[in-house]
Amino acid sequence: MTNPFVDKIRGYAPLSRDDEQLLDDACHQSRSLPPGHDLIREGAPSAVFVVLAGWACRYKMLPDGGRQIIAFMMPGDFCDLHAGVLAEMDHSIATLTKARIATIPRARMEALIDARPSLSKAFWWTQLVDEGVLRATIVSMGRRTTMERVAHLLCELCFRMRNIGLTGDGPYEMPFSQIVLADAVGLTPVHTNRVVKKLREAGALEMRPGSVIVSDLARLAKIAGFDDNYLHGRLNHRSG
Repeated sequence: MTNPFVDKIRGYAPLSRDDEQLLDDACHQSRSLPPGHDLIREGAPSAVFVVLAGWACRYKMLPDGGRQIIAFMMPGDFCDLHAGVLAEMDHSIATLTKARIATIPRARMEALIDARPSLSKAFWWTQLVDEGVLRATIVSMGRRTTMERVAHLLCELCFRMRNIGLTGDGPYEMPFSQIVLADAVGLTPVHTNRVVKKLREAGALEMRPGSVIVSDLARLAKIAGFDDNYLHGRLNHRSG
């Protein structure tokens, strides 16, 4: 069985067989977890987590009990390298679905970076993609309309799914509820429901219990004004 972490890193830089084996060995300590399980909470000693199966998210809790989802994590994703060197986490990470998660000790991650320039280059490339996603989120929160904001996030997730082979040309099913979507776009559940209704009426979305389904990505991308250049897909990277 292939390792999605190895597959993802291989997409950003050429790796030797030894590099791939080291990455695979680093994921040896993995466990299966239920939905809604906190892998780590803000303030705890930092660690590096790798999603091998399922979905997770990074989030911050507000004093009033509200939650802001910062990022979605799919198979192959790992929390950013800064988390491996910080004394404690500045955000929390939780599973959204059943998931298999590997934990890589900080010392082991640092050793991989120090000993293998090819891995270090690939890790930093993934960081550039993460920063691109963050910039897109900032633009959405500051300048896009609420409908464009929701559409843009869903487009981004569709392209990310396609880049790692989770889906083909659609439809694209995302395993989370409207509540989770609301937490990710900074809207109330009621407001999010209104936006989703408009996107459904436009023929871009379908809904099922616990799932958001993009049925027409081209239409959704037009609504969002979406350009996937900041995601630096594997084909784009290799041809660039």
